[in-house]
Amino acid sequence: MEALPNLYLFLASAAFLSLSGVMMPGPVFATTVVRGYKDRGAGALVALGHGLVEFPLMVLIYLGLAQFLTGSLMRSAVGLVGGGMLVFMGLKMLQLKVNSPTGDLPSRYGSLTAGTVTTGANPYFFLWWATVGAALIMGSTVFGWLGFIFFALTHWLCDFFWYLFVSLTVFKSKHLWSRRTSRIIFGVCALLLAGFGAWFIFSAISH
Repeated sequence: MEALPNLYLFLASAAFLSLSGVMMPGPVFATTVVRGYKDRGAGALVALGHGLVEFPLMVLIYLGLAQFLTGSLMRSAVGLVGGGMLVFMGLKMLQLKVNSPTGDLPSRYGSLTAGTVTTGANPYFFLWWATVGAALIMGSTVFGWLGFIFFALTHWLCDFFWYLFVSLTVFKSKHLWSRRTSRIIFGVCALLLAGFGAWFIFSAISH
């Protein structure tokens, strides 16, 4: 029973660190904004796609494979392949923006898929988990395997509620946007995706 207050304190600190990371603009955030324009629940699906990459990754780190994620070969491979995918998505969104105020991606790129791709394409996502995330996972093991499960769920729920909040906010406020505003916002999101992709490729090559 004495361990419970400590577990609650640990989970609260983990939630704070998780939110401070997830609220930073990035590829997943940009995708959520675009998807939220047409679907209020898009953030939930983006978070589920994010979790498809994140949960197995947390298990691997729990099993002691964090060092594999920091290897130069791993980082370069993710940077080149993932960066290329993000550049493609960003340029495709810019191309479609010419004919659509939302610049939405084709239907085959659903919110679930977009969440998975933009997460797996980010080498710094893996680097965060190999460093800060690994430290949090090690901290959770003090409370046994249940502590790890509670931590994993707490972290992902922070992602879930944040991205759902973003998509709901975009969907509810879109009637206030002019056509010009829509084009600017989605143009910025498209450039954000392409820009991150180019940065990942450059970083992979320079390494």
